Amino acid sequence: MLIALIAKDKPGALQIRLDTREAHVAYLKETGVSQAGPLLDDEGQMCGSLIVLDVPDMAAARAWADKDPYAHAGLFADVQLIQWNKVI
Repeated sequence: MLIALIAKDKPGALQIRLDTREAHVAYLKETGVSQAGPLLDDEGQMCGSLIVLDVPDMAAARAWADKDPYAHAGLFADVQLIQWNKVI
């Protein structure tokens, strides 16, 4: 099952993102995520995340999101997990 994780950062939280980025990227690599990247604001600054998870079910997606170093650091104001269908 493919799940799109769409997360928006808390306002003014860029430094939290920068401080936690290395641990977050390591988590992406160790858990086998193949598609991920930051969302950008109008000025081109990182302001959120888009990650495509390939997991057995929504519970696994929630568990993955809960273990993300960004989540532990309190970076996100909002996280959505939405089932996704890859067409192209």
